[in-house]
Amino acid sequence: MTYEQSVKILWRHGDGQASDRAARLKELIRYATLAPSGHNTQCWRFRVTDDAIAILPDLSRRTPVVDPDDHHLYVSLGCAAENLSLAAQASGLSGEVTFHPEGDGEVRVTLTPCQPELSPLFEAIPARQCTRTDYDGTPLTDNELSLLQAAGTGKGVSISLLTERKAMEKVLEFVLQANSLQIGNRSFRQELENWIRFGDREAVEAGDGLFARSMGSPATPRWLGRWLFRSLFRQGVENAKVARQVRSSAGIAVFISESDDRAHWVEAGRCYQRFALQATALGICNAFINQPIEEASVRPVFTEALGLVGGRPDLVVRFGRGKAMPRSLRRPVEAVLIPSSPA
Repeated sequence: MTYEQSVKILWRHGDGQASDRAARLKELIRYATLAPSGHNTQCWRFRVTDDAIAILPDLSRRTPVVDPDDHHLYVSLGCAAENLSLAAQASGLSGEVTFHPEGDGEVRVTLTPCQPELSPLFEAIPARQCTRTDYDGTPLTDNELSLLQAAGTGKGVSISLLTERKAMEKVLEFVLQANSLQIGNRSFRQELENWIRFGDREAVEAGDGLFARSMGSPATPRWLGRWLFRSLFRQGVENAKVARQVRSSAGIAVFISESDDRAHWVEAGRCYQRFALQATALGICNAFINQPIEEASVRPVFTEALGLVGGRPDLVVRFGRGKAMPRSLRRPVEAVLIPSSPA
């Protein structure tokens, strides 16, 4: 199967013709897997029970250098849960999301029959992407900002939308500071390289990771891509690219949790996913610039600069209008589904 064929099969709405309950639930899980995850690791597993679908962390897909406390991992579970809940609602099942902290924790989406509702956020799921390119710099309207604000707010999670250039430049200072530290860290560079899929064939075979073309780089054989990455991934070049991309954006969104725990990380993921889907529905792109919250030495100073007391900045996201990029891929549902135990 070619890359283009894989994209067409994956990034689509279903035909609504699921023949039985098992097929219907499998389709809900497919929608869930279209959510974003750190480095596109797809760090989730799904378990179907009589009345729910549980989303569990797949700790074998951790990224311990960039995400040592698994914050991004649990945010990713929240993103998947939001997609699943929206897809369930569209298919006539109310999806109530709860987090259960026992052990490694799980996000449970309880399903009960309801009237089907095709919401604009559900409709946006196959079109959403993290668009890693320059935007056109045009400002958003007050109504658009209001819709994004509402979508990105949740239980114990707030969102701060920064659209003034002075405020955006201040955030950019921390982004560049943290970006420099990451690029200077050999372990970070190695972990990032391990998750890059340099060519079309490699991306299709893996079904995960950061596809080079999605990040604006040409597709190459892995041997050449690795050589180019190791030769060209340099602080000056990368900082210039990040600065250009931030300055081309209409604004920056900072998601803030009132408590620093896994339940709030999951909720932050749900809030971000609603924000991203609302943005997509409005024709607005977004991409993460999480460096200031990923670097432990930068995060406290960044938190103080935001004026936060007792909260944690969970996610930093730039947004604006731009052109879509080539899409990342996903593993098949069978690869993330925990088989049912025999009776």
